Amino acid sequence: MFKGARLCFFSLVALLYPAAVPAAQEASPVTPIDAGMINLDVVVTPKSGPPVSDLQQQDFTVLDNKVPQPIVSFRAVRGREVPVEVVLVVDDVNTGIESIAYERSEIDKFLRADGGQLANPIALAFLTDDGIKVQNDFSSDGNALSAALDQYSLGLHSIHRSGGIYSAIERFEISTKALLQLATREAARPGRKIILWVSPGWPILSGPGVEQQMDAKQEQRIFNDVVQASTLLRQGRITLYSIDPLGSADFGGRAFRWEAYEKGINKPSQAEWGDLALQVIATQSGGVALTSSNDITGSVRQCLVDMQAYYEISFAPPLDQKRDQYHHIEVRVADRKLTARTRQGYYEQPGIH
Repeated sequence: MFKGARLCFFSLVALLYPAAVPAAQEASPVTPIDAGMINLDVVVTPKSGPPVSDLQQQDFTVLDNKVPQPIVSFRAVRGREVPVEVVLVVDDVNTGIESIAYERSEIDKFLRADGGQLANPIALAFLTDDGIKVQNDFSSDGNALSAALDQYSLGLHSIHRSGGIYSAIERFEISTKALLQLATREAARPGRKIILWVSPGWPILSGPGVEQQMDAKQEQRIFNDVVQASTLLRQGRITLYSIDPLGSADFGGRAFRWEAYEKGINKPSQAEWGDLALQVIATQSGGVALTSSNDITGSVRQCLVDMQAYYEISFAPPLDQKRDQYHHIEVRVADRKLTARTRQGYYEQPGIH
């Protein structure tokens, strides 16, 4: 039975990638802050407390594959100096009918707090069995967004989480395709964007007996999708955050499985399905994966605190690079009591930075 499921898995994946790849390739991301540069949005935090806002360029060191790089441009951004758009994704495909009502109530609580006055414009997105649907307009009116949330029907599934490997394959297909579509949509918009994806994540589909059956073509497909997701998020100045609505209740399952894939991959032969996990893509984009609490309202606020203060830093990538070559990025702060968080790496695409 598992053998048959595995064959079905690869058949579905073959359908997934041809559909997703053209959408990503057709994207026309807005020109970054510095054309031809690698542009970073860097959040600096102490062990506890809000982001630090008073650092200077000389406080930072940027390393590309462990080699220090000259900083070409630097800007400290505070508060609402630069508007940041937020997409809040309600994931009905992977959360499960038993938890979706609680997830909605927590999101509603966030939207209605402070009289419904939101610090940043937000658009709601809904992931259902039919794919992802995004509101056309961003709004800072939390009450209006709450009303829109109440009107959206969720919880009616044609795909059941208890359906075994077949259900897992379908949810993986819908979810990863939706992520690419949303990244493509947001990359075409100006400015910095934040995606808050409220979900325990989609099936990782990695483990003994799976990777062993993959051939070179399947590994290449995974690698291509990893590169496209990373490049879309980077070029579009999109930071992805993953918020697990199950919190500690998810610890007995997959809450930490994704951590084995957190490090970026350098070539197709290293590719595994876990490299496309929601939490992996989030942390690699410079966001965080919150898995320890089911306080969704508090988690959303925790993610948005990152926008109170951050730094726009750019550097020139090395010239002697090969296409899709992975480069690990590290940003260090002179004060070792502080931690800098930004995207973990990039894939070189000659002529496109």
